[in-house]
Amino acid sequence: MPDTTLFYASTLFGAMTLAAAIDEGRFRDGRRILLVSNNAAIPEVTPALDEAPGFAALRGRFDRVLSWNEIIAPLHPSDWKPRSIETPMLGRLLRDLIGEPDELVLESIAVPPSRTLAGLVKDCPITVYSDGLMSYGPTRDPLPQEIAGRITRLLHLDLVPGLAPLLLAEHGVPAEALADAPFASVAGRVAAAAEPAPRAEAAPRAEAVVLGQYLSALGLVTAAEEAALHERVLRGVAARGHRTVLFKPHPAAGRRHARELRPVAAELGVDLLVAPEATPAEACFAAHRPELVAGCFSTALVTARRLFGLPVAATGTDLVLERLTPYENSNRIPATIVDATLPRLEADGTVTEPSAADLTALVGAVGYCMQSTAHPGLRATAAAYVDAHGPARYFKKRRLESLGLIEPPPPPPAQSPAKSPAQSPAQSPAPPSRLRRLLTR
Repeated sequence: MPDTTLFYASTLFGAMTLAAAIDEGRFRDGRRILLVSNNAAIPEVTPALDEAPGFAALRGRFDRVLSWNEIIAPLHPSDWKPRSIETPMLGRLLRDLIGEPDELVLESIAVPPSRTLAGLVKDCPITVYSDGLMSYGPTRDPLPQEIAGRITRLLHLDLVPGLAPLLLAEHGVPAEALADAPFASVAGRVAAAAEPAPRAEAAPRAEAVVLGQYLSALGLVTAAEEAALHERVLRGVAARGHRTVLFKPHPAAGRRHARELRPVAAELGVDLLVAPEATPAEACFAAHRPELVAGCFSTALVTARRLFGLPVAATGTDLVLERLTPYENSNRIPATIVDATLPRLEADGTVTEPSAADLTALVGAVGYCMQSTAHPGLRATAAAYVDAHGPARYFKKRRLESLGLIEPPPPPPAQSPAKSPAQSPAQSPAPPSRLRRLLTR
């Protein structure tokens, strides 16, 4: 019987990464099953990745495509975890449905649904593939040895050449970078499948792409601040002379952000196109070849520059770095990399290059401060970086103090209690009349 590989993906970007890895020969031949999940807050009204038009370019690489949402309905994939007493029974039921996998291929291993699947499908090796820039950050949550001991490799796009991923490094998992060309080729095919007809006058080529974020839903900024951030990016793009702009909403954000931008676009004289939420940004890059890609700290900024050779610029990373909480928030490393390496776009169209930084040392220092217990070997790197550059921008002073990387401020000098001035006899209040009569007897 041929080997069976069970792949899991929750985004079209993830499925594209898997397709590129398959095309590159990173997986054995045999039966391939793709398990997809829709992790949107309300999956019933949000298309799953296998319902996106571009998925047709990927489907042929898999023998079966199954829905995790349908298997566990009505439970939500991001929330449901079986109780330990239920795990053996549910594991048998899942194997009855998909067979006995010889390899499990998962994204975001530290959280459900991947962690749930790893607990249900036992006794086979696990390959983890990264979800963009987060692979350069430390593992979000500790993993039980039963799962960590089965992970054999981390596959990742080489988005920042020379920078080694911290994800799963504490478990000694080797990282393997995927080649650029297969992923770019897959993105082109997805774009062609999403737009099979020749481009018509009604759908002109976008001169620039604005990437939407999903920050208010994560509690990082208010909805008004997020709308202001998108407006700031659009104004900066327009100030640089771009009049046909494609807005690419975040897959989980819906159409609200596009509606908020339309009045701004009309004011600026910009023709605002809106990409479908389910279409990955990389497919937009392949289809439009824009002159500028702008956003906050999306991984798509880096894929645009690294894999498609497009000019990029970032806006608002300083606000995100300030608001991210807790410090170990897994978005911190992506925001740090974008802030430290990409040009910065202002609302007046000004673009400034960031100060040169030792990115390996910076990421190591931030990674240590995020997960010091998992990466004690990075303490010297963190200490050296903070000594050389100080705590500004990428660090919180309280976190540095708690780790002993900077000295806490000295306590304020103790103050003796204020003394009331002594009262002179002349200033002493007169005794009550009854007491005065007693004293004068």
